[in-house]
Amino acid sequence: MLVDAIYRGLLQPVLFRFDAERVHDRAIRFAGSAGALGPSRRLAEALFCREFPALATNVFGLRFPHPLGLAAGFDKSGRAIPFWEALGFSHIEIGSISAERSLGNPKPRLFRIPSDQGIVVNYGLPNDGADAVAQRLANTALRVPLGVNLVNTNRGPGAPPETEEAIIGDYLTSLRRLEPYANYLVLNLSCPNTPDGCAFVSNAGRLRRMLAAVDDLRPMRPVLLKVAPFPDLAAMDAFLDAVAQVRFVSGFAVNLPPGKPPGLTTPAGRLRSMPGAVSGKPAEAAINQTLRDLYTRMDRKRYKLVAAGGIFTAQDAYRKIRLGASLVQLLTAMVFRGPGVVRQICEDLCGMLARDGYRSAAEAVGADHEI
Repeated sequence: MLVDAIYRGLLQPVLFRFDAERVHDRAIRFAGSAGALGPSRRLAEALFCREFPALATNVFGLRFPHPLGLAAGFDKSGRAIPFWEALGFSHIEIGSISAERSLGNPKPRLFRIPSDQGIVVNYGLPNDGADAVAQRLANTALRVPLGVNLVNTNRGPGAPPETEEAIIGDYLTSLRRLEPYANYLVLNLSCPNTPDGCAFVSNAGRLRRMLAAVDDLRPMRPVLLKVAPFPDLAAMDAFLDAVAQVRFVSGFAVNLPPGKPPGLTTPAGRLRSMPGAVSGKPAEAAINQTLRDLYTRMDRKRYKLVAAGGIFTAQDAYRKIRLGASLVQLLTAMVFRGPGVVRQICEDLCGMLARDGYRSAAEAVGADHEI
């Protein structure tokens, strides 16, 4: 697409000269303004939106025009949702959102590593808080499903440890406040860049008590649990055993692994100055392995999988679908490939499905496990 060539050849080199978080903030502001204006939104739809009948799918009782959505973390507080719909995403997941407003971690906290096609993320979940986001969503209408990703409030470095009751209560407050505006909810149990991180739910007893508390609320929307790659299969099995005891869970999403993966080409000296986890291509292998293992070990009659991590091309998306993902999401590819990436991936994915004899994307889910 011409738009892709303009972005990668002209715009991206300019943007990459500036601080990554500053550029991201300006992009969200621009998208928010453009999405609020009918003419600019319609122009984006004309450029990027297409119908892909072979890719339409039903997951969690919801209809998605194709499997490719925007991952949580890009639009943390839901400031530009109509514009993401205009870019052709089949679903938009905002967040992570906490009960109270959070400033996140100290800056700098977002870094590009272009030679690895990745981004180092140490945001620490800054967001406007559940009340402010709920007010924003009350005035937002979408034609595609909206996911709302929930997390415990990060009160910043030096904050005293919170009690188990306070952490669980934080999730419950956000769920009550935001569920009316979501088509599905995600409980983020695995942020790699906050003081609690994965530690809270790594304890089986705490995980069971948290799940029981959410179950008592009787959520009306589908709920997914977002988890980090597990240290081993025994930990995965223990997690699945705990989840099996409650009724509300509809599926799982896989988060970034903490820290830096091996094999990065970015010089070690530069990486030492970049705290955080790595998104994009470097996260792909660990997430794909977790996706493969979850699909083979979970109850596939009860649960579906949503996968992000390193999706830059249709081949990347197709790989995750064949490993077991019913929906896939991207984030880092928007930074490296620009706004035309959704349409291009969908067009190419249609060709791959036809080549392999599939009439729909749903038919290809888990295909690699049948070989």
